[in-house]
Amino acid sequence: MKSYTDLERSKRLAEILPLESVDTWWAERYAGRVENYEYIVEEKPVYYLSFTKPSEENYSQDTIKDIPCWSLAALLELLPKRIEIVDNVYELSIYLYGIYYWNTINGNLCFKSKDKDNLVDACYETIVFLHEQKLL
Repeated sequence: MKSYTDLERSKRLAEILPLESVDTWWAERYAGRVENYEYIVEEKPVYYLSFTKPSEENYSQDTIKDIPCWSLAALLELLPKRIEIVDNVYELSIYLYGIYYWNTINGNLCFKSKDKDNLVDACYETIVFLHEQKLL
């Protein structure tokens, strides 16, 4: 089961969500160039999950580029429990593979995440949708 946002989704959420909501980081290590006698070998960045953001005094900006990352628990905390649109109130429902906002009065559906393999991807999709609709 996926527990954290992947690199691509983490980068997108970093544009939307406040950094105070971050609970993990994708830490980049060993990125850059390695000179090996007659030729230069380009290394791809290597990322791993870090539960604390390294302080700038321990790492220079040239050797570390951390990307904010959210756990499933952090994403669920960010979803509004209720959304009010005009005279309608929609409440959050969380299912095994999807996120739904249902109208509390007539049962109409406001938003349903596409069924995903996991809740992390469903939360991501919901947060992006709510942001685009200016409901977040």
